[in-house]
Formats: sequence, structure tokens, C-alpha cells
Amino acid sequence: MKLNAEQVVEILRAAGESTRLRLLALLAAEELSVLELCRILDQSQPRVSRHLKLLAEAGLVERFPDGAWVFYRLAAKSPGRFLVEQALDLIDDADPVIRLDADKLAAVRAERSMDAQAYFARNAARWNEIRSLYVDEAEVEAAILRATGEGPFDEMVDLGAGAGRMLTLLGKRASNALGLDLSQQMLNIARDEVSKAGLASCELRHGDIFRTGLPGGCADLVTVHQVLHYLSDPANAVAEAARLVAPGGLLLIADFAPHDHEFLREVHQHRRLGFEDSEIVPWLRAAGLQLENNIALPPSTGEGLTVKIWTARRPQSVAAERTAA
Repeated sequence: MKLNAEQVVEILRAAGESTRLRLLALLAAEELSVLELCRILDQSQPRVSRHLKLLAEAGLVERFPDGAWVFYRLAAKSPGRFLVEQALDLIDDADPVIRLDADKLAAVRAERSMDAQAYFARNAARWNEIRSLYVDEAEVEAAILRATGEGPFDEMVDLGAGAGRMLTLLGKRASNALGLDLSQQMLNIARDEVSKAGLASCELRHGDIFRTGLPGGCADLVTVHQVLHYLSDPANAVAEAARLVAPGGLLLIADFAPHDHEFLREVHQHRRLGFEDSEIVPWLRAAGLQLENNIALPPSTGEGLTVKIWTARRPQSVAAERTAA
């Protein structure tokens, strides 16, 4: 999309200030909350919010509230994104201010990871019980079985396998199944569950949902079950999951619809309080998948959470890239 001269000037004016350029560099790495940006930049919330407002008005970043928090990310389809990326590429990697910001971002990530790992370690043994606190799990699983179909599947990959529930639920429909998770405690629970289910062809492996290292198009069924709300960059996790889907294969995502249960951030380490269709569906389409199912399962009581299930398929005509991530 071509811009007129005045539009280019407005974009350059918005980005052409040191704090705003630092914000763009941080948001190029991942979506971040206002409080996290304030912490990294060591600036007040009003000041940071003012800079973010200017960047949003110029179409360079997107603002999205999530419960009591507000997150920002680079605008995916902004006509100015190319200019932003070019400007960021010009910055020397050794620039002391940018390096310090990157170090502080790494510290925020590490703290998040430590909190999450500690939570998973504390709760691994009763993970399925915790997952059942807010929804009728039997209803959710029945909907997942209907959405995936009978198969059979040659290769299944479950990202963020947790206690292995998707593997035990769907593994008998797959010739081979692989579950990845960063928590060794969760993997140990999953191995026990998989063994009890008699799934000899199911493998559990320590792995990162953002960088699986698996070849593109390696699976005809990929599942991401109640994982995205823990992640700092759910869009990239969806992109990596979609990359693994073979032509004709299916990606299933199950997570919560938007809600206002703020205590889940503090008590259960949820980073996002659910997802709108307007987020998930464009991520799937951007990855070359076609939406098949968009299912909402409301809670049995007014206090519960609505579970969403999205399935999307890669067209048979699209050749999958078979290079490792």
C-alpha cells in the first residue's frame, strides 16, 4: 500500500522520538502490558501512556485491553510497519540504551517464566482438577472429539501438553503422537497418564511452543489446549503451531473467551484473560489456514468461564515448508 507524503511525515514524526523508538523496539519483540513497559523504560505510566497514544494514533501500534490490564503490540497491517522495521534495523545492536532495554525485557521474561514454572511445579499433580474448576470438562472434551473428527491421523503434535489430556483423549486416533512442554513436572505426569492409557506410540519431549524445532508440515493434527492464556506472545505461538500443520491437516485451539476474573492472573499465572474471535481468526488466516469450526461452550453457572474451540485446516493445495524452525 502506497502512502502520500503527508502520511509518511506523520509516521516519521510519531516514531521520531527516543522513547517512542524504544517502545517500538520493545514491541517488535513481543506484546507487552503498559506496566511492563513502564518498568523496562523506568518511566511513569502517564508518560509512557502518552507516547503509546501517539504511536497508536499514527497506526504503528495496536492497543487492546484485557481485563484490568492494557497490552500493546506492533500493528500487524499498518502501512507504516515497513518504515518502522527499516528504522529499527538501522539501530546498532551495541547501542547502550537499546541493549539495556533488551536486558530489562529479558529480566521481565525470566521473572514471568520462574513464576509460571513454580506454579506448574506446585500444581502438576492436580492439574486436571484445576482445569475443571470453571467449566464442564466432559462437555469440552466431547466438543473437541467432534471438532477433530474420527481421523485417523498419521502424526499428532500437542503443544503445551501439560498433564497429557489431549494425548490421552486423541492419541488413539493417531499412529504417532508427540507432546511438548517446558515443565518437567508436567511431562512426568503426562508420561504416567499416557502409559496408563496404553499409548505406546506416544512420545513426551521437553520443548518450547515458540521454537519447537520440528519440521514444517510434520503433523496432520496439531493441538493447543488451554495454553495461549499463559503466553507472552500468543500470536507467534499460533504461527508456530500452524507451521507444523501439513496440507490437509488440522489445527485445534481451545482456550477461554474474554472474561473479567482478574484473580486468575495472580493465583493461576494467567497472562491473558481470554481471546476474542477477532484475534484468533486473523492469526489463523495469516498462517494460511482456513477456519472450520468456531465453537463457544458457555459455563453451566453464571460464575464460570466460556470455553472456545477453534479448528482450522491447511488447504491440500498448499505445500508445507519442511525446514526446522
